[in-house]
Amino acid sequence: MAAAPDPDAVRLTAADVPEMLALVERTRPGPFLPRTIEMGTYLGVRREGRLVAMAGERLHPPGWTEISAVCTDESARGQGLATRLVLAVAHGIRERGETPFLHAAGDNTNAIRLYESLGFRLRRRTTFQVARVPDVRA
Repeated sequence: MAAAPDPDAVRLTAADVPEMLALVERTRPGPFLPRTIEMGTYLGVRREGRLVAMAGERLHPPGWTEISAVCTDESARGQGLATRLVLAVAHGIRERGETPFLHAAGDNTNAIRLYESLGFRLRRRTTFQVARVPDVRA
Protein backbone atom coordinates (compact mmCIF):
# COMPACT_ATOMS: atom_id res chain seq x y z
CA MET A 1 0.00 0.00 0.00
CA ALA A 2 1.47 3.35 -1.06
CA ALA A 3 0.28 5.36 1.93
CA ALA A 4 0.83 9.06 1.34
CA PRO A 5 -0.43 12.41 2.58
CA ASP A 6 -3.02 14.14 0.40
CA PRO A 7 -2.74 17.86 -0.40
CA ASP A 8 -6.54 18.31 -0.48
CA ALA A 9 -7.19 16.58 2.85
CA VAL A 10 -7.75 18.85 5.83
CA ARG A 11 -7.65 17.82 9.46
CA LEU A 12 -11.14 17.90 10.90
CA THR A 13 -11.75 19.31 14.38
CA ALA A 14 -14.55 19.45 16.92
CA ALA A 15 -15.91 22.47 15.04
CA ASP A 16 -16.51 20.17 12.04
CA VAL A 17 -18.55 17.58 13.99
CA PRO A 18 -21.99 18.85 12.85
CA GLU A 19 -20.91 18.51 9.19
CA MET A 20 -19.30 15.14 9.89
CA LEU A 21 -22.52 13.87 11.50
CA ALA A 22 -24.53 15.12 8.51
CA LEU A 23 -22.17 13.30 6.10
CA VAL A 24 -22.44 10.12 8.19
CA GLU A 25 -26.22 10.41 8.14
CA ARG A 26 -26.20 10.63 4.33
CA THR A 27 -23.67 7.84 3.73
CA ARG A 28 -24.03 5.40 6.67
CA PRO A 29 -20.39 4.23 6.98
CA GLY A 30 -21.00 2.71 10.40
CA PRO A 31 -20.92 3.94 14.00
CA PHE A 32 -19.97 7.60 14.36
CA LEU A 33 -21.17 9.73 17.26
CA PRO A 34 -20.45 13.34 18.28
CA ARG A 35 -17.36 12.39 20.33
CA THR A 36 -15.91 9.80 17.91
CA ILE A 37 -13.53 12.46 16.57
CA GLU A 38 -11.76 12.35 19.96
CA MET A 39 -10.53 8.81 19.18
CA GLY A 40 -7.99 9.91 16.57
CA THR A 41 -7.18 12.00 13.53
CA TYR A 42 -9.96 12.58 11.00
CA LEU A 43 -9.28 14.00 7.56
CA GLY A 44 -11.80 15.44 5.13
CA VAL A 45 -12.12 16.87 1.65
CA ARG A 46 -14.25 19.92 1.00
CA ARG A 47 -15.76 21.04 -2.28
CA GLU A 48 -17.06 24.59 -2.46
CA GLY A 49 -16.72 24.73 1.34
CA ARG A 50 -18.87 21.62 1.92
CA LEU A 51 -17.51 18.44 3.52
CA VAL A 52 -17.93 15.72 0.88
CA ALA A 53 -15.62 12.95 2.09
CA MET A 54 -13.84 11.87 5.25
CA ALA A 55 -11.92 9.07 6.94
CA GLY A 56 -10.26 8.80 10.31
CA GLU A 57 -8.98 6.72 13.20
CA ARG A 58 -10.99 4.95 15.84
CA LEU A 59 -9.74 1.86 17.71
CA HIS A 60 -6.10 1.65 18.83
CA PRO A 61 -5.12 -1.87 19.94
CA PRO A 62 -1.36 -1.98 20.68
CA GLY A 63 0.61 -1.58 17.43
CA TRP A 64 -2.50 -1.10 15.29
CA THR A 65 -4.96 1.67 14.41
CA GLU A 66 -8.36 1.23 12.80
CA ILE A 67 -9.26 3.37 9.80
CA SER A 68 -12.91 4.25 10.25
CA ALA A 69 -15.80 6.37 8.97
CA VAL A 70 -14.63 6.18 5.37
CA CYS A 71 -17.41 7.89 3.44
CA THR A 72 -18.05 10.01 0.37
CA ASP A 73 -21.13 12.03 -0.42
CA GLU A 74 -23.03 10.75 -3.45
CA SER A 75 -22.27 14.03 -5.28
CA ALA A 76 -18.52 13.36 -5.07
CA ARG A 77 -18.33 9.60 -5.69
CA GLY A 78 -16.15 8.22 -8.45
CA GLN A 79 -13.42 10.83 -7.93
CA GLY A 80 -11.09 8.66 -5.85
CA LEU A 81 -11.63 10.61 -2.63
CA ALA A 82 -12.09 7.53 -0.42
CA THR A 83 -8.87 6.04 -1.82
CA ARG A 84 -6.94 9.25 -1.23
CA LEU A 85 -8.26 9.64 2.32
CA VAL A 86 -7.62 6.01 3.30
CA LEU A 87 -4.04 6.36 2.02
CA ALA A 88 -3.57 9.67 3.86
CA VAL A 89 -4.89 8.28 7.16
CA ALA A 90 -2.78 5.13 6.68
CA HIS A 91 0.27 7.35 6.11
CA GLY A 92 -0.20 9.01 9.51
CA ILE A 93 -0.63 5.63 11.17
CA ARG A 94 2.51 4.21 9.54
CA GLU A 95 4.47 7.35 10.50
CA ARG A 96 3.79 6.40 14.16
CA GLY A 97 5.11 2.89 13.49
CA GLU A 98 1.66 1.30 13.70
CA THR A 99 -0.24 -0.90 11.26
CA PRO A 100 -3.51 0.35 9.78
CA PHE A 101 -6.53 -1.96 9.66
CA LEU A 102 -10.19 -1.55 8.87
CA HIS A 103 -13.40 -3.50 8.67
CA ALA A 104 -16.39 -3.54 6.37
CA ALA A 105 -19.78 -5.22 6.39
CA GLY A 106 -19.70 -8.36 4.25
CA ASP A 107 -22.32 -6.96 1.89
CA ASN A 108 -20.41 -3.70 1.33
CA THR A 109 -18.72 -5.05 -1.78
CA ASN A 110 -17.67 -1.64 -3.11
CA ALA A 111 -15.73 -0.87 0.07
CA ILE A 112 -14.18 -4.33 0.18
CA ARG A 113 -13.10 -4.04 -3.46
CA LEU A 114 -11.53 -0.64 -2.73
CA TYR A 115 -9.70 -1.83 0.38
CA GLU A 116 -8.35 -4.92 -1.37
CA SER A 117 -7.14 -2.78 -4.29
CA LEU A 118 -5.16 -0.74 -1.74
CA GLY A 119 -3.44 -3.84 -0.38
CA PHE A 120 -5.64 -4.68 2.58
CA ARG A 121 -6.60 -8.33 2.85
CA LEU A 122 -9.31 -10.28 4.57
CA ARG A 123 -8.04 -11.61 7.88
CA ARG A 124 -11.23 -12.70 9.58
CA ARG A 125 -14.97 -12.92 9.10
CA THR A 126 -16.92 -11.89 12.17
CA THR A 127 -20.59 -12.24 12.98
CA PHE A 128 -22.09 -9.53 15.16
CA GLN A 129 -25.23 -9.99 17.17
CA VAL A 130 -27.34 -7.21 18.57
CA ALA A 131 -29.05 -7.41 21.93
CA ARG A 132 -31.76 -4.99 22.89
CA VAL A 133 -32.85 -4.15 26.41
CA PRO A 134 -36.55 -4.98 26.75
CA ASP A 135 -38.96 -2.12 27.29
CA VAL A 136 -40.33 -2.81 30.78
CA ARG A 137 -42.47 0.33 30.94
CA ALA A 138 -45.53 -1.46 29.57
